[in-house]
Amino acid sequence: MTTTVAGSQVGHHAERRVQAYWNPYLAGVALGIVLLGAYLLMGRGLGATGAFSALAAWFASVVSPEAAAANPVHARYLENGQPLLDYVPFLVLGTLIGGAVSAWLAGRMRLGYESGARVGRGARMVLAFGGGALAAIGAKIALGCTSGQALSGAAVLNAGSLVFMGATFASGYLVAYLFRKEWL
Repeated sequence: MTTTVAGSQVGHHAERRVQAYWNPYLAGVALGIVLLGAYLLMGRGLGATGAFSALAAWFASVVSPEAAAANPVHARYLENGQPLLDYVPFLVLGTLIGGAVSAWLAGRMRLGYESGARVGRGARMVLAFGGGALAAIGAKIALGCTSGQALSGAAVLNAGSLVFMGATFASGYLVAYLFRKEWL
């Protein structure tokens, strides 16, 4: 049973009131403080790709410890002990939990998907997973994810990271322009 009281639902299916988004400049400053804290406390920046590599190394070591130790990619994560106890898996787990709590507190947590009028649910899911897989492959080839490159790399004025950021924004605008009719 659900009852509506003064524009909000009360009862079994009560929803939280949607909060306004943060000011993007304030959010940017807060992110910068988090990044500075990561460098000061952990000695490294922010990035997520390493968590998935650590998970893959751990899984490979469970299935075949000898093969994992002989693989140069996995061995890198295994040489310092348990790869799942590294900083980056906890960073990703904290990001997921923090994002979920933040979305819930702001009244924005809902299951669903978004797409344009001419893109159906199936096509949207294929495009989303395909794009995610392509981004993951690119992150592995580049030896770092977007957050690692753009945030951590740019924070230390790494020339490659600055070029990456420029290319990312330019290609994003170009692709958005080329595919704009698909989302109208």
